Amino acid sequence: MGQRILILGGGVGGLVAANHLRKALPKEHRVILVEREPAFVFAPSFLWLLTGGRTADQISRPLARLEKRGIEVVRGEIQRIDAERREVLVNGRILAGDFLIVALGAELGSETIPGLAQAGHNFYTLAGAEALRDALTHFAGGRLLVLTAAPAYKCPAAPYEAVMLLEYHCRKRKIRAGTRIDLYAAEPGPMGVAGPEVSKAVRQMVEAKDIAYHPEHQVTEVDPSVRRLKFANGAETTYDLLAYVPPHRAPRVVRESGLAAESGWIAVDRHTMETRYERVYALGDVVSIPLKLGKPLPKAGVFAHAEAKIVAKNIVRMITGKGKSAEFDGLGECFIETGDGKAGFGKGDFYAEPVPEVKLHPPGRHWHAAKVLFEKDWLRRWL
Repeated sequence: MGQRILILGGGVGGLVAANHLRKALPKEHRVILVEREPAFVFAPSFLWLLTGGRTADQISRPLARLEKRGIEVVRGEIQRIDAERREVLVNGRILAGDFLIVALGAELGSETIPGLAQAGHNFYTLAGAEALRDALTHFAGGRLLVLTAAPAYKCPAAPYEAVMLLEYHCRKRKIRAGTRIDLYAAEPGPMGVAGPEVSKAVRQMVEAKDIAYHPEHQVTEVDPSVRRLKFANGAETTYDLLAYVPPHRAPRVVRESGLAAESGWIAVDRHTMETRYERVYALGDVVSIPLKLGKPLPKAGVFAHAEAKIVAKNIVRMITGKGKSAEFDGLGECFIETGDGKAGFGKGDFYAEPVPEVKLHPPGRHWHAAKVLFEKDWLRRWL
């Protein structure tokens, strides 16, 4: 009799897990993906979209395509998760699995900072990135401000990439001379979990472009009527155009399920992604994996991708008895777009102790070209 694997979430982790499971398992076993959105959108490309380099259609693919690969897609809002029974309530009906993979990502909570949602553009969503792109077409100069509203967020390089791409965009439009660009960050430095050398290098990249960097500024409220931000340290500033990264939290259905730990995220075995429930796994942005240096493993697609492969391999082994057990090793990498058709590239071992060992390659056109190829290959391979 066939087994049923339920995968919650159609992001990077969910897609990779579903594809690996479907390829490796005999047909009598069912792979079921549950997702509320009709399409997958490649979030790393939001940075190019907001400066006009991509359209939504170029970076989106309908999830219905997965049906041709033998993956069942259930579209709907997950109303309840019963981890003990490996059951979920979707669209009023219960789906049960022999295995359950929770890959629901992070929920973006702009509304937790008074005035923030009304004041600016959340470029971590497709709609927000498009709105920022449209606002930029009318922006003729003034104060352009990029903000991280909380010290921990997914894709740690993204706000630093965004501010450098926006600076390049202003130069291309010949409005740079009349534009002041600031980055206000809740965190003490860029990409802190990658170590002090990488953090220092990224900060230097930003400041070399005459972008003012203000670390350890935790926003407490925004007044859209006068375009003013207030910070916990007593500082205040004004802006003409605001782009921001909102606070993150685990999705409500996860918080209500009993899966979330004290951190607010799902706790897992750092090597196998197993939760405290039997045959229930969690991966990607919805989990928190503490590291020796006191910070958690960054939330990033590269880690969700790798974790999904490990989970899929181990489930296949449990069902078929074939293959070796696999462990996630904490290795990760990312591109860092800097503008001018260039990107840097960071790679390393985030499980290294006492601190992650990460090497950052300086910006070059070849790294930017590699990111373009990566985008196209990823969308072709998984959808």
